[in-house]
Amino acid sequence: MRILVAEDERVLAGLVADGLRRHAMAVDVVHDGAAALERLGVNDYDVLVLDRDLPLVHGDQVCRELAQNGADVRILMLTAAGAVSERVAGLGLGADDYLPKPFAYAELLARVQALGRRRAPALPPVLERNGIVLDAPHRQVSRNGRFLPLSRKEYAVLEVLMRAQGAVVTAEQLLERAWDEHTDPFTTVVKVTMSKLRAKLGEPPVIMTVQGGYRL
Repeated sequence: MRILVAEDERVLAGLVADGLRRHAMAVDVVHDGAAALERLGVNDYDVLVLDRDLPLVHGDQVCRELAQNGADVRILMLTAAGAVSERVAGLGLGADDYLPKPFAYAELLARVQALGRRRAPALPPVLERNGIVLDAPHRQVSRNGRFLPLSRKEYAVLEVLMRAQGAVVTAEQLLERAWDEHTDPFTTVVKVTMSKLRAKLGEPPVIMTVQGGYRL
């Protein structure tokens, strides 16, 4: 999944982003509402983790504009105000979920994953193809019963390929879904990661290089 974290508390934003990255998510970070709207207009995100009290453009206005524009991103709103009336107001603005501060990181992660599943095509949390089993809730992968110790990027690439259900995935799509915006589009990271992933998956090969990209 690709996530945008919009949080003006920089330490908290960094902690949230680092935690999500440890679960093979591509994460971009902004610290005000204007920057959030700018990034959302350029990149395709699965989930927006949105602090309600953002500077420049308030989180409420960010929600309103996304709703008016029919944006497909799922919104998890964060705020220090935890009263029921505040939660109702936040959901009424267009947020999909609401989490009061302070929060347990495990709960934030679970909510982000749930929202990501709602945006993606309806597929089971455990994916199986060609003897490969990808257990998304536990971030584990095996092939023919053999556990595969994948890196975060190898896992993210494999998940994108498996969710494509046999369709061709381009290198550009892999960069979009598995890496953040700071990745050089001319880099060789996709080829390098693909080579390492193929080696770990073993024989017979299951990831094919085809015209236009890759297919599992």
